[in-house]
Amino acid sequence: MYRDKQFNRWRRHPWHGLPARPDGSRPDVVKTYIEITPSDVVKYEVDKQSGFLMVDRPQRTTSSPPALYGFIPQTYCGERVAALCDEADEADGDPLDICVYSERLITKSDILLNARVVGGIQMIDGGEADDKIIAVLDGDNIWGDVGDINDLPSIKIERLQHYFLTYKMVPGKQINVKVDHVYGRDEALRVIEASIQDYQADFGHLHQSEDQ
Repeated sequence: MYRDKQFNRWRRHPWHGLPARPDGSRPDVVKTYIEITPSDVVKYEVDKQSGFLMVDRPQRTTSSPPALYGFIPQTYCGERVAALCDEADEADGDPLDICVYSERLITKSDILLNARVVGGIQMIDGGEADDKIIAVLDGDNIWGDVGDINDLPSIKIERLQHYFLTYKMVPGKQINVKVDHVYGRDEALRVIEASIQDYQADFGHLHQSEDQ
């Protein structure tokens, strides 16, 4: 029986209306909004104004993401995230992306889950920092004991690197993407913290009235 009388009358915006971490969770566990599943060959993305999931583009190639793909709410890739990447002029100005491995196939997007951070890939796209945090589903029966990125099979990381090198390929258009630097849990947590601080600097005013 549902006894908690606290609830949201209206659905919250998945970027601005949800916290980056579940209440009472460890620092390495983050709330994640999933936009794309491994079975998708269409790139979906949250519409920044409405919060609805929309079609960004059909993928031209047959490449599909090798993991659940989404973002961490109330994060923003701004100057603090860019400062962690020596080769980037700026960050991409989006929520911080995250890829989540799950032993059980999850085929539905527009969902929330709790993910445990294990590392990341420093992606540089056209001179912009566009980091991809790598995580496992919290409590997963297979990947639940993974503590750091080195505990994952290397092919998992290779497939993510290949996907991000190719998913923007369009005939006649030159892409400038680097995904060489793979980092572990500690660096990933620093990137997440920087993105939370960037969010507070740029969007913190949206929440001031809620706290008063």
